[in-house]
Amino acid sequence: MICALGSAVCFGTASVFQAIAARATAPGTGSGVDPALLLRAVRQWRYVVGLGLDGLGFLLQIVALRSIPIYAVGAALAASLAVTAVVASRLLRVRLSGVEWAAVAVVCAGLAMLGLASGDEGKGVGSTTLRYALLGVAVGVLVLGAVAGRLPGRGRALALGLGAGFGFGVVEVGVRLIDGVSPGALVRNPAAYALVVGGGAAFLLLTSALQRGSVTTATAGMVIGETVGPAVVGVVWLGDRTRGGLEWLAVLGFVVAVVGALALARFGEAPAPAEGGAVEGAR
Repeated sequence: MICALGSAVCFGTASVFQAIAARATAPGTGSGVDPALLLRAVRQWRYVVGLGLDGLGFLLQIVALRSIPIYAVGAALAASLAVTAVVASRLLRVRLSGVEWAAVAVVCAGLAMLGLASGDEGKGVGSTTLRYALLGVAVGVLVLGAVAGRLPGRGRALALGLGAGFGFGVVEVGVRLIDGVSPGALVRNPAAYALVVGGGAAFLLLTSALQRGSVTTATAGMVIGETVGPAVVGVVWLGDRTRGGLEWLAVLGFVVAVVGALALARFGEAPAPAEGGAVEGAR
């Protein structure tokens, strides 16, 4: 659980830098899948710092996924919004209301309940069908992004956010379905391709969402997309369980952590430049 929380700290801090950089980048083509937009964002030093933190967070996430159930890791990653809110309040001087500080406390309480209730990760290795299905979902994320980028207003933001969440969810499940890291094993495993496609698609959609539309709505969609689906897969197909008799506490902790994160969704919004170059707001 420590690695999962460390991953959330990395991802939450990275979001502050990436949101600023994405909004400072020239607009893209209008598609939710726009590699050129990502390449332009990478020219911003803040985005590069964010990517470095994302890389560290991903390594910690892999360790966590190999140690505890997916539902616990997913809830911890959703809690990165609480980290983002706190970092924004300190570094960018964004004022948190009393309700938002309460939401941060709620997220922490939910994670504490999950930590007490979580058992070991499931021993299921997943079927070949599940691996190919995961690859299909990853490709579907790309299709969803291409369509979502052309939707109007809040529908676009929600669709891009959900798509990014599904992509990150593919990464979570894919890590569990990769049972060998030799080149030969990776080439033969559809989950390895799913992980690459899903992760890449998630970054493309998230970058587009950060730059255009209601990113608050997109962030809420992303939290739902990256937590609920992977948790179900872990429990139903991979054998994730809780400690004996604590199923109710795990469910309650998961719901509390995710609801608390959703209450902080406005911190998905990139800061807008004020007069004189100052920065207001944050993800």
